[in-house]
Amino acid sequence: MTGTDPYVPDHGDASYDVLHYDLRLDYKPDGNRLDGEAILHCRALDELTRLRLDLHDLRVARVSVDGKAPARYTHRGGALAVWLAEQVGAGSELEVRVKYSGKPTILRSRTLGDAGWEELTDGVIVAAQPHGAPTWFPCNDRPDNKATYAFTVSAPTGYHVAMSGEPVDSTPRGSSVVWRHRQDAPMSTYLATCQIGRYAVIEQDGPVPLRIVAPTDVAGDGFDAAFGPQPDMMRFFESLFGPYPFACYTTVITDDDLEIPLESQSLSTFGRNFCADTWDTIRLVAHELAHQWFGNAVTLRRWQDIWLHEGFACYAEWLWSEESGSDSAEERARHYYDKLAHEHEDLVLADPGPELMFDDRVYKRGALTLHALRAEVGTEAFFALLQAWVKEHNGGSVTTEDFIAHCQHETGRSLTGLFDAWLFQTELPELP
Repeated sequence: MTGTDPYVPDHGDASYDVLHYDLRLDYKPDGNRLDGEAILHCRALDELTRLRLDLHDLRVARVSVDGKAPARYTHRGGALAVWLAEQVGAGSELEVRVKYSGKPTILRSRTLGDAGWEELTDGVIVAAQPHGAPTWFPCNDRPDNKATYAFTVSAPTGYHVAMSGEPVDSTPRGSSVVWRHRQDAPMSTYLATCQIGRYAVIEQDGPVPLRIVAPTDVAGDGFDAAFGPQPDMMRFFESLFGPYPFACYTTVITDDDLEIPLESQSLSTFGRNFCADTWDTIRLVAHELAHQWFGNAVTLRRWQDIWLHEGFACYAEWLWSEESGSDSAEERARHYYDKLAHEHEDLVLADPGPELMFDDRVYKRGALTLHALRAEVGTEAFFALLQAWVKEHNGGSVTTEDFIAHCQHETGRSLTGLFDAWLFQTELPELP
């Protein structure tokens, strides 16, 4: 039980899956105090005498398994190890409850960067990719263990709580408001998020409920230019990738500036600084929306396959550029190909290593791989195989090898040479 993915060591336990998380949280911004109870409905994949949960820094007050105390548990080094009172067989289901509290903090890594629960000037954001989920709830932190979620979050009156799921209701309770959300579509732990701030809600007219959760004074030309096109973006992406895969889509705009937008399932987070009428902002709005198909609905099984998220979302930027009357996808591809041709060629796209998994070359070379595939098989076949990819794997986890096999099956052609050159070699191939 030392972790399941070499890119994110010491996270995850492959001996069991979590089927459903029920998270009940009480948060006080004054002092950054979090009190929580997590109820995990689990299924053993092997015979179990113990299981391991990921939980960073917070203090564990009590653990129970199926309503009874376990044989024992320990919590150290970000791992909550629970020894069961009796061995359970593979396929058995069990309920694990953990009560915990403390001041959540981000998880720092020299290789992976900082991730997790982070205080803002007046509120909270959670940016969990790739290893930050354990900063706010106990979990089996594996991208390939998708589960459904129920969230109940209490926050002081005057704050709005947005989660990676569909709003259910909000109920005043004394000096607080209790917010309930649910995520019925399977979701990886790193895609779960909690955003708390002094926000108002702006509704947009889209094919599913679209909400912008933002400070009341963000309105203006920059806001309209960046976020006004979201309904049209969603309709356009539906025409290319298939139906939007979730019940709703929420965009959070924090009062603080953020360096980059934050991806989570059915919710994307931007800083106030992204309310700008520039291509660099608009492309990122398109990028985060495209992740709902590529990254959230269809999710990598291993972190080495991150190009299946970032390359696809980057290519969606180029597609939206063309659709909105700016540079064509071909022009964007040529531009970034020329830039990559002057970069050091030491990156293997299908396995870049943890130090380079978020390198910009993963994004651009991934998008160029898709552009080369489109040129090879034709536009109609290309978008047909993308729609089939999402439809077949919606709610699941995939690998690069799965995508190669899918493309060859859908087109009835051998594409080994193309994929070998773009995905498994460091040298930049010629762009068709």
